[in-house]
Amino acid sequence: MPKDIRNLAKDFQHKSVDLSENHEEKFLKKLQEELPKRKKSFTWIYTAASILLVVGLGVKFYPTNKLEPIINKENNVQSEVNLGDISPEMQKIENYYLTAINYEIASLEVTTENKALLDEYFEKISKLDVDYKRLNQKLKKDGVNNETINALITNLQLRLQLLIQLKDQLNDLQSKKSKNENFSA
Repeated sequence: MPKDIRNLAKDFQHKSVDLSENHEEKFLKKLQEELPKRKKSFTWIYTAASILLVVGLGVKFYPTNKLEPIINKENNVQSEVNLGDISPEMQKIENYYLTAINYEIASLEVTTENKALLDEYFEKISKLDVDYKRLNQKLKKDGVNNETINALITNLQLRLQLLIQLKDQLNDLQSKKSKNENFSA
């Protein structure tokens, strides 16, 4: 049976409760006892330390070699030239090949069976790397010419081709090893 809330409100008699004189003091005392003690917050120190760390790393690893050609161009002396300084397209080509070379090197798995083969290929690649540095010096000394640019790009292509050949030989070696294991088992 529903009751009308208005009738209930009319019939309600307010009971008066007398609080002691020091009720507020007792309440605050109990509240302080129940609440945990606040520890000092050092978040501002952590924030400042992280900002200093980021700024320090930024200063340490800021690529200053990108500014050197600009500064030296103002003085009409150029310290280092590479494909990226010639044009943005050459920069893309150089970055593409260097990224592909580094990826191929990183994806190689060194084992005792393939170590000799890896050493042989890395020796060839290191010779090409020395040749690449020599060509960069020639580009710096003689200036920009198509012959040197083509030689630099060809050098990058040869290094990548050597790594691909190495990977193919490693795959062949692995498949022969797995065939021999299957055959002997």
